[in-house]
Amino acid sequence: MASWVLARKMFESRLQYSASHAIRTAASVVFGLIYVSIWQGIGESNELGAYGREGMAHYVAFNQVILWLGFVNHGLGLEERVRTGQIALDLMRPLHLFRFAASREAGSILYNAAFTAWPLFVVYALALGLPVPGDPARWLWTVLALLGASYMSVCVGFIIGVTALWTVESRWLSLVHYSFNFILSGFLIPLEWMPGWLQAIAHGSPYPAFHSVPARIYLGQAGADELIVPAVWCALLTLAALGATRLVRHRVEVQGG
Repeated sequence: MASWVLARKMFESRLQYSASHAIRTAASVVFGLIYVSIWQGIGESNELGAYGREGMAHYVAFNQVILWLGFVNHGLGLEERVRTGQIALDLMRPLHLFRFAASREAGSILYNAAFTAWPLFVVYALALGLPVPGDPARWLWTVLALLGASYMSVCVGFIIGVTALWTVESRWLSLVHYSFNFILSGFLIPLEWMPGWLQAIAHGSPYPAFHSVPARIYLGQAGADELIVPAVWCALLTLAALGATRLVRHRVEVQGG
């Protein structure tokens, strides 16, 4: 019940900025169309492998749709709570710090799903012919992949957030994370087209679960077995988040006092 209340409150707070988020969504539509146009141009002189021009357009469009499901507030807002001293009260709550931060962020992700991802999906389905699978199983596997990707984003964001207890500024960690995400997740280019050494690095990281896995499942290029590795990463990142919380309890430093 507490988690639901926290998620709902965050969702409602985001509604206050719906106008600015509408502009953000419009910008996302434009960027997606630009990416598609680039690949369409490349496809005029290249076969684009198993994707083809149309398949690559769908791949790019779907990745643009789910992009905002992986974006979380920097450090889940924990850096600011450390700065103000609110973290001390958070640790005194009967609710575990990780659950508290994750529940609040879930509301933000739900907002992004409703007011950014869904509108983008509709636009790209109409403008680019983004396919709508008729197989319920594929929908189920896709939803599970997206839930796993969002959860992993929350875990990584939490781990970055608690580093604020050891460093004055942790925003650079979020920037590094998003940089690796864009490169190693398959968002900019399918993983199978990368050099062998870069593919090895990507598959040894959790990043393919953010884009490559959901996109391949949705487009029918992979099945439920693709969810095994992301599930393992979800478990590992959960343990890391819980371990980070334990460290936090032994080091609460409020800057300025």
